[in-house]
Amino acid sequence: MHEPGPPRTTSVGESVELAPRSPDPDGTYEWTLRDAPADSAATSGETPALVAGEAPVLVAGETGRSDDPVVHLRPDAPGTYVLTLDAPDGTHRQRVRAFPDERRATTLRVPAADLPLEDVDRVSVMWPHNDRLLARDRPERDGDDWVFETRVPPGRHGFSFVANDDPGNEHRDAVTVPGPGRPRLSLDARVAAEDDGDGPAVVLTAEVEAPPSRETFDASTDAEGASGGESGAVGDTEDVTGDPDPVAENSDPVDEDPDPVAVEFLVDDRDADPETVARVESLADGDTLAVPLAEIPDDHGLRVHAVPHAERYGAADTVRIEREGDGDAIAVTDPHAPPAWGDSPTIYEVFVRSFAGDTLPTTFREIERRIPYLESLDVDALWLTPVLASPTEHGYHVTDYYDTAADLGSRESFESLVDACHEAGVRVIFDLVINHTSRDHPAFQLHAAGVDEYADHYRRADAAFDVTGTDWAALADGDMPEYYFNWRRIPNLNFDSPTVRAWLLDVVDEWAAVVDGFRADVAWGVPHGFWKEVAARVPDDFLLLDETLPHDPFYGEGEFDLHYDTSLYEVLGDVGAGDVPADAIAGAFARAEWLGFGDPGVQMRYVENHDEERYLAEHGRDALKAAAAATFTLPGAPMVYAGQERGNETYRGPVRWHDGDNDLTDFHRRLAALREREPCLREGAVAFDGAASAVSVVDGEADRVTAYTRTTEAGESLLVVVNFADEPATVRVPEAVETDLFDGRAVGAEIEIDAVAVLRPI
Repeated sequence: MHEPGPPRTTSVGESVELAPRSPDPDGTYEWTLRDAPADSAATSGETPALVAGEAPVLVAGETGRSDDPVVHLRPDAPGTYVLTLDAPDGTHRQRVRAFPDERRATTLRVPAADLPLEDVDRVSVMWPHNDRLLARDRPERDGDDWVFETRVPPGRHGFSFVANDDPGNEHRDAVTVPGPGRPRLSLDARVAAEDDGDGPAVVLTAEVEAPPSRETFDASTDAEGASGGESGAVGDTEDVTGDPDPVAENSDPVDEDPDPVAVEFLVDDRDADPETVARVESLADGDTLAVPLAEIPDDHGLRVHAVPHAERYGAADTVRIEREGDGDAIAVTDPHAPPAWGDSPTIYEVFVRSFAGDTLPTTFREIERRIPYLESLDVDALWLTPVLASPTEHGYHVTDYYDTAADLGSRESFESLVDACHEAGVRVIFDLVINHTSRDHPAFQLHAAGVDEYADHYRRADAAFDVTGTDWAALADGDMPEYYFNWRRIPNLNFDSPTVRAWLLDVVDEWAAVVDGFRADVAWGVPHGFWKEVAARVPDDFLLLDETLPHDPFYGEGEFDLHYDTSLYEVLGDVGAGDVPADAIAGAFARAEWLGFGDPGVQMRYVENHDEERYLAEHGRDALKAAAAATFTLPGAPMVYAGQERGNETYRGPVRWHDGDNDLTDFHRRLAALREREPCLREGAVAFDGAASAVSVVDGEADRVTAYTRTTEAGESLLVVVNFADEPATVRVPEAVETDLFDGRAVGAEIEIDAVAVLRPI
């Protein structure tokens, strides 16, 4: 099947990549634009080969092929775009719903005196809005400032001005663009009996939520990162600072009375003909859609997507409606439900080549020998940094997708490790690196040598953008590989090529049959459509975790189950440094809602990882204990980076097995055990008001203490108090409690807290 996937949503000014699924590299594919909004410059019957003008709406992917397997739709007007894909197995329909342009005029302005060099002749902007590509966007000198004018959506956006195109001369800053956040929704379904002669139907109701107020966003959010760590190359953190916060110039005013949230229902074009799709969608009434049972196909059912939109649009939710046996028995399911074991698991990340310590080289066998240690930490999932063949210690420069690294052991040894983990009840998460390969990968060497079969394997860019001075061998004059930041050794793969897509899907199939989940490296660099296809083909009990910096709710739209929580990570660092009060933790949750996330349980909570400095080295032992306690007692999946619990202070150094901090290890072990025992800590909702806001500090540093409640649907409640200070704090709680579940001690109205107390009201 070469169908291109579900209906897509975007906004004017945002590009959407469209591609056949399970592509045959030898097949022929052609896209045609069949319908466009009346205000669009596009015309019906337009194909990529016919696109012309300064702002084309439909653009062919970058390949040397005569057909157009992959295209990029760039809406120029709000409304629905209808395309068809002629593929080897027939013609497929694809719709794209474009909402109005969300971007606002913005000026980035940095005083020349703030740049780290005095002699500056050129500056690059590097941030998520240009995919961290150096030398593409250049500010201009305006008196004493460097200035760059652009358009970006509302939010607080981190950016870097890179002097003389050298990331070592990077000035990080942030700009605030006023405007609303994204709305959210979730779908509920019930089967209604015959009513008014219309017959039985499945009634879908969208529960919509408007984004938090602008004031909440201002008070709580950290900047979206300008940089993201990878392979130790540059900017191993997405930390962004600016004091005072810059504010967007020439930006639109804040909306004090935001638009109400509307809902758009989209029936999946793969499940019904266009007439049926239009007929069912016409039955929508506000936030409700009644789908007549007569419209549900007997063989494959119907998928319905719902999109919230107001001034901005949000991520879609989806249900599948299917018949069960004969008659009118109906099943409504979530086709994107995460695996049961992936509901807030405790994750342990291992940087593989330092895990065995400083006396033995790490091998799969040495990791396997330490599984009882993982069991003692109540670990649910083991995330291994890359284990495939690579010339680097970190492994993110892959040279063979089908073989393990020789120094770690054979594939048989790796599978033995996986089997042993499974016997211990531990799942294994594989680091999937498919945004790029090593330049030592045979595919890139053949690409650089001009071998025709590999000409489309990697993305090319104009050599004028090359800031590395690398000799790119036999590439054509004026060409260089595309790369992010200054990652000159890891060229980007070309997802416009069906050959590359087929190859990487085969890699996905290869390892999905062995492990239990993928952590997707540089997920933000790979097209959404490809991740949707990956999610649709991995086993049902498979977990997908994205590295998306900053975190983005659209990667949860039928793609990933868990997301890096960059917001909480940044806040925990700021609290540890004493830059903000501990109560700022509430702001990280408000920011996630403002961005458009609904369920806080889909975030991976962490204080450090292999791309970040150790929290202990940056902020001290007491703050580390408090930060770790927060990750284990807040909703989501806590992640411990190997060595965090042993007192490691070097971010990729050997784990301190023989001289480590045993008390700190026991602290993490107790956190994990308590979370395992108390369903409220895994499943309960979080609140920072009510009883939590009534907690008062009697003795100690009030700004270093915060509290929150966790409450289940059944009404069970826990009160968590966390202290980041170097000294204990005495707090008074508003409700009667008798036990601190973490320390197993009796308590009264006033409680002395070292790092954390978990209290059950009487």
